[in-house]
Amino acid sequence: MKINNVGMAGVNPYNLQANKTGNIKESKVKSSDKVEISSAAKEMQQSSPILAERQAKVDELKIQVEEGNYKLNAQATAKGLIDFYRK
Repeated sequence: MKINNVGMAGVNPYNLQANKTGNIKESKVKSSDKVEISSAAKEMQQSSPILAERQAKVDELKIQVEEGNYKLNAQATAKGLIDFYRK
C-alpha cells in the first residue's frame, strides 16, 4: 500500500517563514520617515541670547582652567549638590 501526502506536496514550512520575514524586511526598507522643522522653530534655535552668554562663560572658564588660574569654591559646590538632591 502506498501513502501519498495529499495537500502537503511541495510545502516547506521553513521556506514559508523565510519568505514572510523577507517580505517584512523589504517593506521596511521601502518606507521612510520624514521630519520637517518650521521656520519659526529654526529662528528660535538660532536667536537665543542665553546660548551666547553660556558659551562665553564656558570659554572663559576653559581659559582659566588651561592657565591654572581657576579657583574652585568647594563649599559652594557642596551646597549646590546638596540643594539639588534635596528637591
